[in-house]
Amino acid sequence: MKTLWKALCAAAMVGMTAFSAQAEEKTVTLGTMSWEDLTPITGITKKVLEDSGYTVKVVPFSEWGIAYAALTKGDIQLLASQIDYVAQDYWDKNKRRLEKISPVSHGLFQGIAVPKYVTVDSVDQLNDNADKFGGKIVGIEPGSGLMRDTGNAVKDYGLKLKLVEGSTAAMTAALKSAIDRKEWIAVTIWEPSWMMQRYDVKFLKDPKAVFPPPQSYYWIAQKGFSEKYPRAREVVASVYVPLADITAINAAVNDGKTMDQAVKDWTDSHADLLKRWENIKGE
Repeated sequence: MKTLWKALCAAAMVGMTAFSAQAEEKTVTLGTMSWEDLTPITGITKKVLEDSGYTVKVVPFSEWGIAYAALTKGDIQLLASQIDYVAQDYWDKNKRRLEKISPVSHGLFQGIAVPKYVTVDSVDQLNDNADKFGGKIVGIEPGSGLMRDTGNAVKDYGLKLKLVEGSTAAMTAALKSAIDRKEWIAVTIWEPSWMMQRYDVKFLKDPKAVFPPPQSYYWIAQKGFSEKYPRAREVVASVYVPLADITAINAAVNDGKTMDQAVKDWTDSHADLLKRWENIKGE
C-alpha cells in the first residue's frame, strides 16, 4: 500500500510540475516610450526574451499617462520607467496595481544646459543674462519629466526666461544652430544623450536642488506578472544596460543607423553577456 501511495504521490508531483511548466505563456508585450534612452533598453530586453523562447511585441508610447494606463489594464505586460522622479507621479498613482521587477540601468540626469563657451555656470545666473538667451529656455515635448522639473525651476528661481515647449528634434536643431554661430542658448537636455557627446555643452549648477539626482531605470509590470511569468521575470531581471552603452547606441543611430540595427550591433558584440543573462533555469 505504501509503495502504491508513494507512486501516486510521485505521479501527482510530476503532473503538477508539468502543469506548472505549461502554465507560463510564451508571448510578452513590452511597452516603451519613444525616447532615445528607453528604446535601446527595450530592444535589448526584447532580444534576450526572444532568445529565451518568448514571442515579444513592442508597443511605443509618447506620454507616460497613456503608457501607465496600458500597463495597469494589461494591454502591455512590462514597461521600463524611471519611477523615482521622472514618472514618480504615475508610479505613485498606480503602484497598487503594479510591481517593480528590477533595475535595468542607472544614471539618468536631466537639467538645463548651455554651450561651454557661455559664461554662465548656474541656474541662478540666468536672469542676469536673460537678453543674451533671447528671454527663453528651449524645451522639448510637454508632459515629460524634464519639462516638469524645468517648469519648477523657472518658478523656484523666479526666472524671467520663458520655457518654450516643442520637440526633441526642434531643440536639437536650435542647439546646433546656436553653437554653429557661437550664440548663447539655454536648453533642456539629459544624459544619456548623443547630444552630450556631439556638442560641447555643460549642465548648469542647481543650488536649490530642483532637478533630481541621477536616476535609475526599472522594469515594472502589472501586478501578478511575476507569478504568471516566473521565468520571463527572471530573464528580464538579469538584463542590465550601462548608461554609456545606451549613449553609444544612440550615437550610432544619429550617425545613420536604424535603432533596430544599432541594437542588433550591440547585442551581436555582447553575445557572451546575453548568453549569461539567458542562462536561467527553467521552471
